[in-house]
Amino acid sequence: MRIGVLGTGMVGKAIASRLVEVGHEVRLGSRTSDNENLLNWVEENGESASGGTFADAAAFGTVVVNATRGIISLDVLEAAGEENLAGKTIMDVANPLVITSEVEPPSLGILNDDSLGERIQRRFPTARVVKTLNTMNCDIMVNPKVLSGHHNVFVSGNDKAAKDEVASLLGQFGWGEDTIFDLGDITTARGPEMFVALYSRMFLKIRHLHFNISVVWDPNVEPLLPEGV
Repeated sequence: MRIGVLGTGMVGKAIASRLVEVGHEVRLGSRTSDNENLLNWVEENGESASGGTFADAAAFGTVVVNATRGIISLDVLEAAGEENLAGKTIMDVANPLVITSEVEPPSLGILNDDSLGERIQRRFPTARVVKTLNTMNCDIMVNPKVLSGHHNVFVSGNDKAAKDEVASLLGQFGWGEDTIFDLGDITTARGPEMFVALYSRMFLKIRHLHFNISVVWDPNVEPLLPEGV
């Protein structure tokens, strides 16, 4: 599969490298095609790796990964070009963080009654946005076996085929079917995005980033809500 990854930071490069490793052709996108991080990544990842602008990467991929800073993600996707995103799955792993201090945890620029995932879907209605992987550090995103035991990755999106496509990629990263927790439509992206407020406090307690969460429930308890609610 040809995949475009937008963002040359730690997350973008980790995801792009892992996608190359599992057999995909990947084009990493930046604001400019001569970005030093971009050129170094291409050199390090072999013939299946290429680089270009955001528009180049979006045009190249049948799937597009948004791994940019969430607070600028809409601007980046505008630069990528609506025509290059039309009909494609956008795997959105970004969080709309606002960082105002080096010592205080970041706050969220979008919360409660909206999410970055929803804003992307509204702005690019012909794309198929799937929110995932935003509740953990990037080394766990691409290799869940970094942690022992059962832990979960969330998925939110309106389009089942797009979620299945993303779930297939997650499986290639090492996420088992029983670890992929489909929350529902794109409005459910609010929960995982707001989880970041808790994540940042957990980091202050744990003092490193090798942690994730596991959802545990009793399957024998009578449901309190009807199916589909």
